[in-house]
Amino acid sequence: MALPKNLLTIYGRNAVYEALQDHTLKIFALHLAKSNKPSPKLDKIIKSAKKRDIEIKYHEREKLSYISKNRKQDQGVALDIILDNFCKSEEFLHLEKFRILALERIENPQNLGMIIRSAAAGNIDAIIIQKRGTASLVSPLTIKASVGTLFKIPIIYTDSLEKTLQKFERAACDIISLSLNAKESLFDAKLSEKVIFLLGNETEGVSEKMAKFATKELIIPMRRGVESLNVAVTAGIISFM
Repeated sequence: MALPKNLLTIYGRNAVYEALQDHTLKIFALHLAKSNKPSPKLDKIIKSAKKRDIEIKYHEREKLSYISKNRKQDQGVALDIILDNFCKSEEFLHLEKFRILALERIENPQNLGMIIRSAAAGNIDAIIIQKRGTASLVSPLTIKASVGTLFKIPIIYTDSLEKTLQKFERAACDIISLSLNAKESLFDAKLSEKVIFLLGNETEGVSEKMAKFATKELIIPMRRGVESLNVAVTAGIISFM
């Protein structure tokens, strides 16, 4: 059977078990290492998969490591999840109007989940997420914080945020970097019909490497001496503008 498109593989016994309990997830297959020793958690994983009539595939340890891409942490278990809301940047490049959030190195899965939830509820058309350097997209904490909205908003899940931003740059898109050093307020700025809001790491913000793509730097003005906002709060404000 051919692999479906938009396949995301997660690993680790706790993460896999939690995903199997979420019946909103479309699951393609469960992968187990033949060398796994019996355990209560493994029994629960297998029982959950059988109850949902999910195919269980057994592999030699090396093959399982190839599937999970993380031998040290996969614990001999991996799960293929089908995300129908995965998409490519090309689906938006030709559009005349869109609002997109681009996330750089968001490390806290709860922040990632809350950002996705706000974007899905608000006026955001898609989210760009880089695979490496970002919290696991389908970890139990991310799923819980997103309250199921992870599967409702288009997600451009990219190997390279830099290359993806280059594509939008060539499409004459406004790329807005939120910065505490900016002079112009987010609420006063005149934005184009095609705009990407670039949000950076919880501690370091937007990196210099990504900031070079910004056509504008804007600030969210704050009162009473408050210096900064959590990145998820910032995403919430942007999502409902």
